[in-house]
Amino acid sequence: MKPDLKSIFKQIEKVQEELERVQAELENKTVTEEVGGGMVKVTVNGKREVVKIEIEREVVNPDDIEMLEDLLIAAVNKALQSADKMISEEIAKVTSGLLPGIPGLPFNFPGFKA
Repeated sequence: MKPDLKSIFKQIEKVQEELERVQAELENKTVTEEVGGGMVKVTVNGKREVVKIEIEREVVNPDDIEMLEDLLIAAVNKALQSADKMISEEIAKVTSGLLPGIPGLPFNFPGFKA
């Protein structure tokens, strides 16, 4: 039995429209992660952009800038990982079932502008 190409292309078009909708929604979704017991907090949106950094005064020590730098790096990386997870989960909702055995496509597949 031959696959119905017209039906397949309609399904692909529908998924593409849904992905565009999800991409627009992700621009407004954020995740916030903290390190150092909440001393440094970083917020990232669904476009993987850092939109906010909060630093408690106690962690700002001119004699120990390296500690602050390390905390910032850790918080940004943690927030980016959470954003990637959020993006992948949202895309998996749209793409799951599209290809049997593949739960969802990675967030950086061709055509998705993250």
